[in-house]
Amino acid sequence: MYQRPKADNARKAPEQYRVLSLFSGGMGLDLGLESTGRFKIVACIEKESAFCETIRQNRDAGRLPQELRVLEADLSKLDPKEALDEMGIDPSSIDVVVGGPPCQSFSTAGRRGTTQDPRGTLLWDFLRFVSYVEPKFFLMENVRGLLSAALKHRPIAERPEKGGAPLSEEEEPGSVVRLFAKDLSTINGGYHLDIFEVNAVNYGAPQLRERALFIGNRFGRLVEFPAPTHGPSQTAESQDDLFEAVNLQPWRTLGDALEGLDDPNPQIMDFSPRKKGFLAMVPEGSNWRSLPEEVQKESMGRAWHAKGGRSGWWRRLTFDLPCPTLVTMPNHASTSLCHPRETRALSIREYARIQEFPDNWQFSGTLSKQYAQVGNAVPTRLGRVAGEVISQELDQALKEGAKVETMSSFEPRIIYLQSHVRTRQWFKGGETFVWGNGDGSENVRYAKPKTQRKLRSI
Repeated sequence: MYQRPKADNARKAPEQYRVLSLFSGGMGLDLGLESTGRFKIVACIEKESAFCETIRQNRDAGRLPQELRVLEADLSKLDPKEALDEMGIDPSSIDVVVGGPPCQSFSTAGRRGTTQDPRGTLLWDFLRFVSYVEPKFFLMENVRGLLSAALKHRPIAERPEKGGAPLSEEEEPGSVVRLFAKDLSTINGGYHLDIFEVNAVNYGAPQLRERALFIGNRFGRLVEFPAPTHGPSQTAESQDDLFEAVNLQPWRTLGDALEGLDDPNPQIMDFSPRKKGFLAMVPEGSNWRSLPEEVQKESMGRAWHAKGGRSGWWRRLTFDLPCPTLVTMPNHASTSLCHPRETRALSIREYARIQEFPDNWQFSGTLSKQYAQVGNAVPTRLGRVAGEVISQELDQALKEGAKVETMSSFEPRIIYLQSHVRTRQWFKGGETFVWGNGDGSENVRYAKPKTQRKLRSI
């Protein structure tokens, strides 16, 4: 593991570290890194034509480095050496590899799948490029559900608690990440891996969005991610109780994000007239609970009889709270993102404000492709915080003359940093709670977090 070397090995940190971006998408992660002033994105590899055109368009407009290389290709079919040769990139010149491999099967938002052979997934394609480039650090982001994903799926009815046989090692929760870390350790000395479970809202983003950030380094350094800087608006007494700190800034809200936005001709993937009819009856800060029962049943069908997961139905947002997690289609009845005061879906430019893209950032492609770019992006805020962590670690490693160390263990550290925000109160005892128009009712505040920080291994 990491040992402090002699001072004569010290090197001066460069002004900017060079970054290879994989699965670049809408570039939320990349823009966050660049906003620190310490990173330069030198090459991007992205499959979607519309996303690549967005990158080129903003590069040509001077919002990205003019020499940025963009390779439009399916990364799963690429040989890393051939890809970098085609772009004219020397792998030894890359300091950091970043990216967010799409891994929908791990998301808890949909039906959880099984990987069976994970080495054929995009997660391992990211690993192939890390193996070839051998960067000093890498940053990979993904859904939190990846951390509990198993290599093989056992139906719930057949699990041990239901009388079934004990789970095999491949059926154990976390076996995907364990194998990923094990394979990572075989790369020419290996990488130390720290994984952070975070929520963008706790770092100043105006959006509730849970992510897992994987930070790997070749020096054996134990990396730490900063504690949350923001929290739910409470009185000083209850805030002490919540976070044992009085200096947390209040969560930024949807109103904060959209303040001063000039969008005279908004581009909107809007609700149908039928959906607008139901949403028109919902007040700001409420959802289907505010509709008459007969209208609830008519509009929701079988979903009305479900026991949970219905808070997004006919949801009208409020300016007074952070935005819920953005989705790629804001006009679905069950995950609706309706403007607080107008009966319409959030516009593309409003989406971009919530993800904290620059106001002059241009998006290419069809309207649905634009929503996908912004909705799937990593909040730029998380990219900036992660970039500050990595640049400081790299600076210190170079100052100390750190050398690549062979890892003694492949076990990753997983640090939970209050990523789960317990849901706000919508309904209790026959009463519907509405938060809007500056009411700030005590009844609809977000519940206290049960855990602030937790360190574990798989």
